[in-house]
Amino acid sequence: MSDHETVPAAVEHEDEIPPDHPRYTDLVTRHRIERGVEKGITHLQGMHAEGRGSAFDYLLGEETTETADEAERAAAAHLLSADQPVLSINGNVAALVPGEMVELAAAVDADLEINLFNRTPERIGAIESHLREHGATAVKGLEADARIPNLDHERSKVDAEGIYSADVVLVPLEDGDRAEALEAMGKTEIVIDLNPLSRSPQVADVPVVDNIVRAVPNMTAHARALQDASEAELEAIIEDFDRERALEAAESRIRNGL
Repeated sequence: MSDHETVPAAVEHEDEIPPDHPRYTDLVTRHRIERGVEKGITHLQGMHAEGRGSAFDYLLGEETTETADEAERAAAAHLLSADQPVLSINGNVAALVPGEMVELAAAVDADLEINLFNRTPERIGAIESHLREHGATAVKGLEADARIPNLDHERSKVDAEGIYSADVVLVPLEDGDRAEALEAMGKTEIVIDLNPLSRSPQVADVPVVDNIVRAVPNMTAHARALQDASEAELEAIIEDFDRERALEAAESRIRNGL
C-alpha cells in the first residue's frame, strides 16, 4: 500500500496533507470546507455541494481542460472590459479561495460582494473578517440595500452599488435560480461550476467548468497577461469564445473521458 493511501482523520492544518498524495487537491478543499464550517463561514449544506463538485472533478481528471482554460481567458477579458465588474462571494468561495478572489479583484479592478443563501449577520461578519485577513480592503454585501427582481430567498439581497448595478458578475458555485434571475436583469454572467448540466452554467455567458481552486488563479493569470490589451483585442477574445462548445466539451469529458 502507498504511504499516502490515506491521511490522518484529524488534520489540523492543510500543510499536514502530503503534497504528493494522488488526491491532494480534493483533500485540501475538503479540509478548507470543514474549517469553514467551524469558523462559521460555510454552511453545513456547503459540504454537500463540495462533495458533488468533487465527484465531477474526478470525472474531469482533476485538471483544467483546454476549453476550461479558454473560458477562463474569456472571463478575464470580460472582467477587464467591464465598466463595473463584481465578484460574488458565498461561504464555500470564502473558505476555498479567499486570497485568490482578492487577487483576481485587484487584477481586474472589481468589487467583492458577499451574497448568501443562508444569510445571517454572524456569517456575513465572519466572511468579511476572513476576506480582510486575506488582503481585502473593501467588501460589499454587508447591508444589501437592493433586491434582485423575481427572487424570494436571501440571495436576492444585494448592494445597490454592487451586484445590482454591475454589468459583469462572476458568480462561482452559484444557485441556478439566482443565475437565471441575474440573466433576466441583463447581466453578463461568468459562472464557475463543475457540472456543465446544472442551470448556472447553462445560462452563463461564460461557463467555466473547472475546480474553483484552479479556475480563479488561472483567470488572474490571464487578466495579468491581458492587462495591456486594447479594447479591440479583448473584444476579439470575447467574440471568439464559444460557450456551447465549452459546455459540450466538458460533458463529453465527463461522460466519455474525451
